[in-house]
Amino acid sequence: MSQSQQANYDDNNIFAKMLTGDIPYHKVYEDDKTLAFMDIMPQAKGHVLVIPKQKAVDLADLESEYAAAVLATSQKVMAAQRKVFEREGVIQMQLNGAQAGQTVFHYHIHLLPSSIHELGRHAVTQADSSELAAIAKQLAEAIAAQ
Repeated sequence: MSQSQQANYDDNNIFAKMLTGDIPYHKVYEDDKTLAFMDIMPQAKGHVLVIPKQKAVDLADLESEYAAAVLATSQKVMAAQRKVFEREGVIQMQLNGAQAGQTVFHYHIHLLPSSIHELGRHAVTQADSSELAAIAKQLAEAIAAQ
């Protein structure tokens, strides 16, 4: 991480708190370098976020090994989304900085089994937790079956 970004990383951001176990979440997949979980304010049904287990605000801060791990986890999640939601199209979105619309300043990729023309607004409506839990379980089972 660059010196400027390291100084800007907030250890109290919601994703950092998820990684330390301080905030509950609906896990889809986890390995030693990444965590994939349901977005609680989804823009589409099945909206998953993939984060590195590294303190990185945006792509410029991400070490190569973590970037590769995030992409590998994203591939697993996308395959599961395609199976569970029976669709080919999955939007991959990654926002760098507030001006681009980033709202949590820990690097993350959005994976949305939807069409760009059908998306809801970002970070507006919170989803039902039991529905997220059920979807997370389906996706996790699909990943385990890969």
